[in-house]
Amino acid sequence: MKFIDYVEVKVTGGHGGMGCVSFRREKFVPKGGPDGGDGGKGGSVICRVDPQLQTLQDIRYHSTYNAPAGAHGDSANKTGASGEDVILRVPPGTVVKDLETGKVLADLQEPDEEVVVARGGKGGKGNTQFKSPTNRAPRKATPGWAGEKRQISLELKLLADVGLVGFPNAGKSTLISRVSAAKPKIADYPFTTLTPNLGVVKYSDFKSFVMADIPGLIEGAHQGKGLGDQFLRHIERTQVLLFIIDVNSEDILEKYESLLCELEEYDPSLAKKPRFLVLSKMDTVQDVPDLAGIPKEIVEVLPVSSVSGEGLDNLRNQVGKTLDTIRYHTIEN
Repeated sequence: MKFIDYVEVKVTGGHGGMGCVSFRREKFVPKGGPDGGDGGKGGSVICRVDPQLQTLQDIRYHSTYNAPAGAHGDSANKTGASGEDVILRVPPGTVVKDLETGKVLADLQEPDEEVVVARGGKGGKGNTQFKSPTNRAPRKATPGWAGEKRQISLELKLLADVGLVGFPNAGKSTLISRVSAAKPKIADYPFTTLTPNLGVVKYSDFKSFVMADIPGLIEGAHQGKGLGDQFLRHIERTQVLLFIIDVNSEDILEKYESLLCELEEYDPSLAKKPRFLVLSKMDTVQDVPDLAGIPKEIVEVLPVSSVSGEGLDNLRNQVGKTLDTIRYHTIEN
């Protein structure tokens, strides 16, 4: 399945049905009163969370959604049937925006959570509604109202606790494949990962967290270079960040600062999240390098090797403890 995380669609609510002009005609009742029913309400277009979905692919190739109109009113005061709603099934983490105003209509995260993005029009009034003491036989009815029209964007932001950030070929995909059941494509060349990957990491009895691996960033990622702005949205919801840097890098802290700069330029709030500096590929060196002047905001430096397994248990436990602390304070507040 292709990973699609952004689509734009046009949505239109159904037109309301017309009101009916009708008069009661029965034997022995030659001048029955008005009995025209109201028109039915038009159907609405609704975005609803389907927890089984992980991508917006189903919507990608269907750019227009029109809800059906309501049925017209009928005699004997029969109200027309309402038009059926059209449901757009979206994955958890989908942000719905009005493209014209830029307003966020909903941030859908929970199963079956929904938002009406285009309401159906009201049905017209039948002539029964216009009967009065001075007008006992009104021949007036109203047409239904048009449904809402809107162009919206659907933007998927993955729901994960921990985000992996690093340059291409830093070892992020190998790491997530070792600490979780995720199976990303892995190869010894840059830009192997082209779509985000999610993995569930267990760190103690009955405890786990979700880790997100996004494609490698390059300088200028926040401006869209290397599609970086599209990838960075997937770590906006994370609570902890892991900066993955190859231990063989010439200047580890310089690379860390470069990654941090890209995050700050994209969204300053990302730079406020707790973070770990993970030194990958420790199996290729003898000792942990001496890092002078480690920024105080780094919770801990974690040397790991996804090949030998060195440091992976410690990584799980330290990240898990940090998440426990965050969750505890969230509950307290």
